[in-house]
Order: sequence, then structure tokens, then C-alpha cells
Amino acid sequence: MKEYKNPLVERYSSKEMLYNFSPEKKIFTWRKLWFSLAKIEKELGLDISNEQINDLKNNLFDIDWNRVAFFEKKFRHDVMAHLYAFGEKATLAKSILHLGVTSAFLGDNTDIILIRDGIKILLKKIINVIFRLRNFSIEYHNTPTLAFTHYQPAQLTTVGKRSSLWIQSLLLDFYELEFRLKTIPFRGVKGTVGTGASFKELFNGDLEKLKLLENKLSNDFGFKNISFITGQTYDRKIDSQILNLLSNISQSSHKFSNDIRLLQNLKEIEEPFEIEQIGSSAMAYKRNPIQSERIASLAKYVISLSNSSAFVAATQWLERTLDDSANRRLVISQSFLSVDAILILWINILEKISVYPKIIEKNIIEELPFLITESIIVECVKKGFDRQEIHERIRNHSMKTRLEMRLKGSKNDFINRILNDKKIPISQEKINKILNPKNFIGFSSEQTLEFIEKMVNPILKKYYNLIDFNQSSFSTKI
Repeated sequence: MKEYKNPLVERYSSKEMLYNFSPEKKIFTWRKLWFSLAKIEKELGLDISNEQINDLKNNLFDIDWNRVAFFEKKFRHDVMAHLYAFGEKATLAKSILHLGVTSAFLGDNTDIILIRDGIKILLKKIINVIFRLRNFSIEYHNTPTLAFTHYQPAQLTTVGKRSSLWIQSLLLDFYELEFRLKTIPFRGVKGTVGTGASFKELFNGDLEKLKLLENKLSNDFGFKNISFITGQTYDRKIDSQILNLLSNISQSSHKFSNDIRLLQNLKEIEEPFEIEQIGSSAMAYKRNPIQSERIASLAKYVISLSNSSAFVAATQWLERTLDDSANRRLVISQSFLSVDAILILWINILEKISVYPKIIEKNIIEELPFLITESIIVECVKKGFDRQEIHERIRNHSMKTRLEMRLKGSKNDFINRILNDKKIPISQEKINKILNPKNFIGFSSEQTLEFIEKMVNPILKKYYNLIDFNQSSFSTKI
């Protein structure tokens, strides 16, 4: 019988994100924390020998997983299991391992490291999504398309202006991600309940040595910020903030996937569909937007998980309770793996997305006659005609035209109705000039290009080294 396999592992997430939350990286980080702690404690005057430090260093990556499993079954405590297993390898250093700290020293500092590294992985993927959306927006910045409100035809916009809305949403997430990456604090060395009592004894009441220990340790692991105050654990509100960030990215992704699916139904834009790809086991003609649907599916999952971290933050007792542990093992890694998968899908879609200008133009032509009514009214008023009377005549013609189109499948003959109405003083030549779709896109093109230049390009220039040009069919010029 085959065991259950997590789809995020089997199907969706990248190797780099899977490794980031793997048992290997977690335990190697624990051992690096133990090693760094002992090394700095020695520097600060504790009775630890060079031989013991070297013993830790030499056995840092030598893990006997069978012995770990044996000890965990015996002690029912994962940290103690690894402590004993490491002690069997680094026998000289066994007596000074874990000196002055509690399990949260390993668990919480490691979780913060994994979260930080996970954010860095997502940062690169978000930059690549923004880069591809930016190039798409530039390419189609001046291509008119029908805009929709309430999913009903509205005025015109451009394909590039619409895609700039996707960028705008993702930029808000990017700013938050960048802020979290810069400010996330290391848990540090706080002792059993956050008071540093064990180190007061170890350092003979010297608080400055404890501060120095924390600063050196945080520097070893690349952190500028340290939590000033903790209980036994770092504030679980940090987890809630991180999962809110991941939820926000998922919300932006879901919005994109919704729009692509709606546009694919209109046959204006289509996500990649491989030559031998099958859309339906029964309906051979189907070209289902499965990548967009998968984004939507995963996004819903991440959004739902963000509530879980909020409950944990809200219900911690005093200095800590362990009802956060199993929950955090699941939701933090699962959220990162899911968002990683979402961004991979987003990049894949943008790599080979198809735009069909002729269909877009056809859909515009069906609605454009109705969109020029205000211009017709203005032209008539200029000639001295009553606005309300012209408005009413045009309204009647538009209602009759729509009714004919819906009941009989007739073509849109609204313009002919206007031209044949002797009480509406406008010529064929004037209407032809008005009917150019680009007359109705407002400042869409200018807005898009200015947005790209002022808001998007500076970010891409800042993170230029993260852009993967090899897999991009778009321009490398920024």
C-alpha cells in the first residue's frame, strides 16, 4: 500500500523551497546554532575548550537518523533526541552542548531563518513575475480592448493598462515582502522564559556579555534585528504577519487567474496550451485554463491558512503554550510551498501567453456603437439641438438595437438607425471619425507607460540580478 504524499511535494513546489523546509536544513541549522552558541560562549569566557569547538565543527553534518528516531521514541522530545544523537558523535563537546538555552532557542531561531530564506526565494519569483508583466504591459499598452464593470461591457481601456492593474496589486505585496525581509527579528538568546536567567548565572550577572552573545549570534546568521523582548518563544504575531503577507500575494494571484479565465472565455487571451495537452477526457475540443485554475485553487488554500496563524497568535498563554507547535509545523511550510507553486505557475503562464487582437477588435466593434452615444450628443448640442431630446432618441435606438440582437441574433445596426433618423443631425463622415477605438481609451497608454517608468522599472533595476532572462521570451531592456 502506498502512503499519502503531499501534492505540494509531489507536484507543485520547487526543489529550493522544498529543501528550505526539509528536515535536513532544519537540523543542520539546529547544529549550526549549537556550534555558534558554544563558539561565542567560549569567546566570552566560559570554560569551553578549542578541542570541544573543533569536535562540534567536525561532526556538524554527521547525522545518524536511526539514532535520532530511537531517542525521539524514547524521550518523546525532538530536541532532546537530536541533542543526544549529536552528543554521540561529538563526544568531547557533549557536556557543553545546549549550554544555557532551551528548545525554543533552536526551534524559534531556526523557524525565523527558514521564514527569512523562504521570503528570499519568493522575492526572486515575484521579481520575475513583475518583469514579465511589465514587458507584456509595454507590448500592449496601446492596444484598445473592451473594459468591463460587473462583467458587463463598459468603456474601452487597453490590454496593457489592464495588465498594469495586475502589477499594481503585486507591487503592494512586494513592498510588504521587502519590509518583512528587512525587519524580521532574530529570536536570539533569551533563556527559558525570556528573562535570560541562566545567562545571568553563567556570566556572573554581566548583562553586557549576554547582549554581546546575542549580537554575535545574530550576525553569524545574517540578522540585523533581534527581538528585544520574548517569552519562551518569539511573538507569534510575527507568524501571523508573515502568513498575512503570503495571503496577500495569493489574493493578487487569484485576481490575475480570474481575469485570465474570463478573458479566455471571451477568446481574447489564452494561457499556454501544449500541442499534446488534453483539455477534457470527453470533450476533445476543450482548452481548459488549468494553470490559472490551479493558481486559484492554491490561493484559496493559502488565504484560509492565514486564519490559522491568527488564531495561534491570539490564543498563546502567558510566556508560551505548546498548542502552537503542530499547527506551525503545518501552516508555515505549507503556505510558503503553496505560494512558491503559485508564482511558478504565474511565470509559466506569462512565458507563453497568447493574445488575439482580431478577437479583441471584433468584441470592441460589437459594443463600440453604443460607446459613442455621448460623442453624438455633444456634436448635436454644438449644432444647437436640445440635449434631452437627442438623448431620448438615442436611448430608444440603443434599446431597440439590443433587443433585436438578443431576440433575433441580428448584427449591431445602431449606427444605421442613427444615420437614418432625420432628427439626429450627424453625418456618416463624422461618425466614422468618432468610431476609431483609440478615441475611447482615455489616457490608458500614457498611464501605463508612466506607471512602468516610475513605479516598476526602479524595482527591476534594483533587483536586476534576480531576473531570469534565459527563460524569458521578452525584452531584457529595462
